[in-house]
Amino acid sequence: MQPMFLPDVEHHPQPGPYRDMIEAMQQQGLEYPQIWHLFGYLPSATDHLARFTQEILRGPSPLSPGMRELIAAYTSRRNDCPF
Repeated sequence: MQPMFLPDVEHHPQPGPYRDMIEAMQQQGLEYPQIWHLFGYLPSATDHLARFTQEILRGPSPLSPGMRELIAAYTSRRNDCPF
């Protein structure tokens, strides 16, 4: 996995669920969303973003969660951003 361009963010997560998830994925040698580093580094500033994302992808909608994930993956790919 490519390292982030913000090493202080990547190497200094605060205690919490994102740090735990990052450590678990790293121990297993698995890839994970790099935005987790930002969520883990400054949870008080990113909690709203995590809630917003979950509401958009999982909340009530005429589109199924799977279709919304597909749209997000397609958009990310078009932006050269791994999803």
